[in-house]
This record gives sequence, C-alpha cells and structure tokens, in this order.
Amino acid sequence: MAGKPGRPGASKGKKGPTKGTGGKNKRSLEGRGPTPKAEDRAWHPAGKRKAAQERFTAAGGRTAPGPKPLNAGNRAPRGKAADDTETVTGRNSVLEALRAKIPATAFYIAQRVEMDDRVKEMLALATHRGIPVLEVTRPELDRMAGFDGVHQGVALKVPPYEYAHPQDLLEDVMGRGETPLFVALDGITDPRNLGAIIRSTAAFGGHAVILPQRRSASVNSAAWKTSAGAAARIPVALASNLTSMLKEFKKQGVFVLGLDGGGDVSLPAIELAARPVVIVVGSEGKGLSRLVTETCDQVVSIPISASTESLNAGIAASVALYQVSTLRAARE
Repeated sequence: MAGKPGRPGASKGKKGPTKGTGGKNKRSLEGRGPTPKAEDRAWHPAGKRKAAQERFTAAGGRTAPGPKPLNAGNRAPRGKAADDTETVTGRNSVLEALRAKIPATAFYIAQRVEMDDRVKEMLALATHRGIPVLEVTRPELDRMAGFDGVHQGVALKVPPYEYAHPQDLLEDVMGRGETPLFVALDGITDPRNLGAIIRSTAAFGGHAVILPQRRSASVNSAAWKTSAGAAARIPVALASNLTSMLKEFKKQGVFVLGLDGGGDVSLPAIELAARPVVIVVGSEGKGLSRLVTETCDQVVSIPISASTESLNAGIAASVALYQVSTLRAARE
C-alpha cells in the first residue's frame, strides 16, 4: 500500500548502522586488559592506603599496616592486633600511666574530643616521650575499649604487665624502713575486683597486691580501668604458690590476716598497727581456701547487717585496709 513505508510495527525514524562504522564497538572493548586490583587504583581507598604504607615504610616505619599520625586523616585498624599488648582506657588511667612512664606504644585520641586539662597533659606527655599520637573516631575507640569499656575519648597501648616477685617487694619496703602492708588475693577472678583492690591499696597506704599464679585475675585492661590509674603506682606481684609464699612471709615476721565471713574475731578488735601485715582476701562466693585459712595467723570477719549476706571482695579489702591504716595513723 502506498504511503506506508516499512513493515507494520517498525519504529519511525530509527536508522540502521551507518556505512563505514563496522567494528567500532568491538575496538572499544579491546586493549584495556583486566580490571586493576583495588589497591592498584590510585583513587580507590585501598590504593590510598597502599600508597600511604609505601611512604611510611620508605621513611623507616613498620612494615605492618597501622594508623597514620594525628591530623593525617587516619583511622585506627578495625581488627585487634595480633599481639599481647593491653589497651588502657579512661582519662585518669591513661594519665596516670603516662605520668608513671609506662612504656606505651601508641596514644589514641577521639576526633573532636573535649580538651580539658587532663587531655592537654596527656598530649604533652605523649609528645615529650615520642609516643605516636593517633586520632581515631569514637566508634573505633569503642571497639578498642571492648563491650563495656568507657574510654572517655582516650586510650593507650601498653605492653603486657610486668609482675614483681613478692619477696623482692617485701625486702624493698623493709629496706626503706617502712612497715609492710600487703594485700593477697585468694581466688579473685574478676579483673574489676582486682582493679578496685589495687585502687584501695593505693588509697589507704598499702604497698603491693599479691596474686597467685593460677585461678586468679590478671592486670589487664579492665583492671587498669577500674584502678583509675593506681595500677601505675602500686606494684602487683605473682606468687607461684600462695600458701608457700604466706608461710615464708610468716617466717620473716609478717602477720597473715585472713578475711572471712566466718572469722572468729571482729575486725575492729585487731591491733596490728606496729606489725607488718598481709591481708588475705578470698572470693565472694567461696571465701578463703582451706590451705590458706590454715596458714593465716588470724581469720577475722567484718561486722555487717544481718540482712546482708556478704560483702564484695573489693569492698571487704577496702574496709580492712582502712581499719589497719587508721590504727597505724593513731599510733604515729
């Protein structure tokens, strides 16, 4: 039929391939090769990290990837490093660790953190000691601090805690002409209880805390945090056998005072102001072990209301330390 060019249903105005362009689309797909890896693309975040790492390595840094210095737009690694360092969090704990010159490997500070006097002092101490200062986001600090950690915008990477030997600590205190006041823990497995006891030991004039090598909490990040920095000032010793160590202390004139709810003497009745003392604290549930109880010179109880079954181990240690320190202060 005239006036109806083309087949029915054909699109109007659509042209076929132009003469002389054959092979154009084919050539456009050739010559580029395989897609480069993400780290080989300069604009890609992985490529930027690779370039930064190459510059860092060329400048004599570590070969393992890590955060870049403050104000360099850096972010902390998302995964936990495969090492045995501890992360100290909280402004008091971090400041005390820096003041005590703990050999820290990195100081982390949150972006847009509130700059109070403590934070300013931390920055000054870290800079003076040459500790890398790394700016990170708050979510990254949350991951470093752990599930229930409160970092207050700062964290410090420190090496594993170096425990002292109980005998060395005893000789050191006596060598200074002081009357030893130690706290030994029997079956305390919660590091927060350990941190609280370290803090109380510092507050009431104690000299050291002693832990058994087995079945005991260790000085980890949770203990550091709960101690509010006291772990940087109060030494913690490790005894291979707590009972044997207590017996050795007794031979050197140290009075071994056990705390137990079933003690036959009330704590206020004990006069220990002039004697070296080691206060032994048992777990809240089981109390003192049998061998430790038999080794104690005296097992005492803390008088509490009948409506309260027992005291937390950290609180019991604080009460006993306060009592002994008060008696000593009254005699001076």
